[in-house]
Amino acid sequence: MIVICEECGKKYRIDPERIKGKEGRFRCKACGHIVRVVKPEPEAPEITIEIGSPSVGAAPESRESPGGSPASDDGLGEEKEGPEKGPAPAEESGASVVTAKTRKGPGLRLKMFLLFFLIPMVFIAAAGLLYLRQMQNLSTLITRESTAMVKRFAERAIAEKAHSVAAQVQLSLKNRKGLKKTQLNDDPAFRAVAVQKVGKTGYTALYERPGKDGVWRTWVHVNPKIIGIDMSKLKKPLGENFPGFWRVYTGVKGGREAKGYYTWRDKDGAFRDKFMVCTPVPGTRFVVAATTYVDEFTKDVSALRERARSVTERTKQIVLLILGCTLVLVGAVVSLYGHALTRKIRTLTDVAERISVGDLEAEIPVRSGDEIGALAEAIERMQESIRLSIERLRRRR
Repeated sequence: MIVICEECGKKYRIDPERIKGKEGRFRCKACGHIVRVVKPEPEAPEITIEIGSPSVGAAPESRESPGGSPASDDGLGEEKEGPEKGPAPAEESGASVVTAKTRKGPGLRLKMFLLFFLIPMVFIAAAGLLYLRQMQNLSTLITRESTAMVKRFAERAIAEKAHSVAAQVQLSLKNRKGLKKTQLNDDPAFRAVAVQKVGKTGYTALYERPGKDGVWRTWVHVNPKIIGIDMSKLKKPLGENFPGFWRVYTGVKGGREAKGYYTWRDKDGAFRDKFMVCTPVPGTRFVVAATTYVDEFTKDVSALRERARSVTERTKQIVLLILGCTLVLVGAVVSLYGHALTRKIRTLTDVAERISVGDLEAEIPVRSGDEIGALAEAIERMQESIRLSIERLRRRR
């Protein structure tokens, strides 16, 4: 196919097979003008394209010599105007064609979305969630450790109460050598020593390690119904909670101190955890048991735990709300700015494409004070420079 440069009239013979895609470009060796070449349809053997001319015609096959030489003097094989006359040389008939390629890959808006929105938001969200998790762990740790500390304090207080009452009972028994153990609960003075208040609702009691009969009996207690009875009979009323109580109650075998937690049924029918310390009275088979509900000591810590959980949950909601608002705001800013930026770039690309095919009157509508505006001004200067260069070439011809 024969292609004619619009500016200088120089002719080139182009092999259509060398054009990749639908069109290509090459620079005229005579005047430097960029010539645009449209690849012909398969059924058209040759196409003559003139830049700026709306018509594209197919040249007859008879105008090309069999050996691939330039066309004859009928207007296709010879230059009509320009600095050179006669057929185009063999070197020029094989002019290199710049094929127009469509770049494939992620667009600028997608890259901006990934770099300025998605990746930062992932890190921000991860940091926010990590902060919430650490804050929740810290709140749980503080309340858990506070509860443990209060419980240890309560255990020490109960143990100290048991030791104190055991010492008082020992002294009181020395002063009442003639008092039988069945009469201990009826003696107001001794009862006041053996039964003392522990915490808010707890108390101390006095029971005896088993003798030859192997029966454990309580002799001084706030509940007169269990005085002198076989304490193993409490297994039925206590049910599944009896083993915990019995393990601590009978743990003083051999004269050692026993302590531990067990579940007790309250007067209202509710089951609550108690802590009991059983301290043997020196020189006797009697044992002082001091017991009370643990939640009486940890009630304030439990309230603190609930407040901490409430504050943590409220803080979590606030942080999530801030993250959500940040997500929407940054997304909107990136989307709007990306749309405006890519619109300007597409406009400049379209103008550059029009200039590349010879449209030197294309208007550049982009006006801004940033780098895009500087690029638009550079393209405008290039457009004017090309226009002046072409005018000089025409005047020389």
